[in-house]
Amino acid sequence: MIDILLAIVPIFVLILLGFALMRFSIPSMEFWHLNDKLVYWVLIPSLLFNRTSQIEVTADLVGKYAVVIYSAFFAVLILSLLISKLFKWSIPSMTSVMQGSARHNTFIVLATAETLYGSSGLSTAALGSAILIPITNISVVTLMVWNLSEGKKLHNLLLGTLRELARNPLILAVLLGMIFNYLNWESVPVLHETTRILGGAALPIVLLGVGASIKIKEISAEWLPVAMSCALKMVVFSSIIFLACINLGLDAIHTSIAVLFGAAPTGAAAYTLAKQLGGNAPLMASMIVIQTGLSIITIPITVTLVNMYFAI
Repeated sequence: MIDILLAIVPIFVLILLGFALMRFSIPSMEFWHLNDKLVYWVLIPSLLFNRTSQIEVTADLVGKYAVVIYSAFFAVLILSLLISKLFKWSIPSMTSVMQGSARHNTFIVLATAETLYGSSGLSTAALGSAILIPITNISVVTLMVWNLSEGKKLHNLLLGTLRELARNPLILAVLLGMIFNYLNWESVPVLHETTRILGGAALPIVLLGVGASIKIKEISAEWLPVAMSCALKMVVFSSIIFLACINLGLDAIHTSIAVLFGAAPTGAAAYTLAKQLGGNAPLMASMIVIQTGLSIITIPITVTLVNMYFAI
């Protein structure tokens, strides 16, 4: 476990560095706002396109990964809504618990997979992201719009949501990458080299951005919803994925990478979505901060347990 922890610690050092730089306005506040756009519109789409267009995809692996990831995702999504109803949390808080339980930080998963398993690990994590990103955005945004519409015309809200999803650069990059993969266009001159270079810059810059986006001042005092989101995300999500992987006969590396989607914290974009759609943004900020901190423990423990099961 020590070796795994030492391998992963640099990822969190970059996150902490991003947090510190943001607080001291280095290089400037404007830089961090522009950096978010650069990462969202250019760097991460380049990485996802490059990897998904080149990964060796088999129908068997894609099918198994879809079953594994979707079973865990929809289970925690439903559980988060049922538990919120049971505790009678407000609708805005319920949507934040849902996001905290079901969303994942794609960037930390990709960085951890590459750190632990190299280029092949990064490609497999990109495949998992390709499977999960579209359904996560469609399901979470639709449920939030449905619950937070507050008398507005749901039809118009859903149309607006679908328009936003249709131009989401991460979804578009994944879909385009899979099309290139299917057509065996795995090494298009200039295009793939350009996206490879941009993708290489993506993870270190995005980890600094994850740290810069942490908003400690907006931490809420609602600890029960925060604790519930942590349990659903980092224990239940991971456990369901692991059991599904074992049941479907996936090997150690594919299982470890799949489980990372559960052990990793919820995505920082959940805060922005909570603010835009009327969710409980301070509660969402709490979940992001706490889960990001906990993930330095949950990721090494989870990977170690998987390795122990496979006697690695």
